[in-house]
Amino acid sequence: MTDGMFEYGVDGPKVIVAGVDGSETSLRAGAYAWGLARRSGATLVAVHVAPVSALSTLTPGGAAVMRETADQVAADLRRELEAAAERVDVRYEFVTEQGDPYTVLARVADESRADAVIVGASAQAGHRLIGSVAVRLVRAGRWPVTVVP
Repeated sequence: MTDGMFEYGVDGPKVIVAGVDGSETSLRAGAYAWGLARRSGATLVAVHVAPVSALSTLTPGGAAVMRETADQVAADLRRELEAAAERVDVRYEFVTEQGDPYTVLARVADESRADAVIVGASAQAGHRLIGSVAVRLVRAGRWPVTVVP
């Protein structure tokens, strides 16, 4: 407190949202977020978003195959979180949804009143032109965003 004003901030993040899609960079981001949550006593909200691809709707059975793959990735990630929680006490939630990764991450971060959002850097070349999920989150300017390479 300075000059009689109340400080609304906290000494670190209390809710951390991490985007995890099974890619190498997202797994590093998840590990970083886990460590940050452990050190700060924060709750980790791990978010897995299965993007809806226009190609999956054009191919017979394509949507079902993509959904099955996304469900398997989500199940693997959930098992990894459960195993890590057995070794180290970290409060966490696991959210899995289908949709646009930016839209889902932003909504979950807002709903959970996230103090930080952590995502992996995109390895896709096209994102330099149209913007990655990380760039879109940073541009939103609603939370501190850490992009893990």
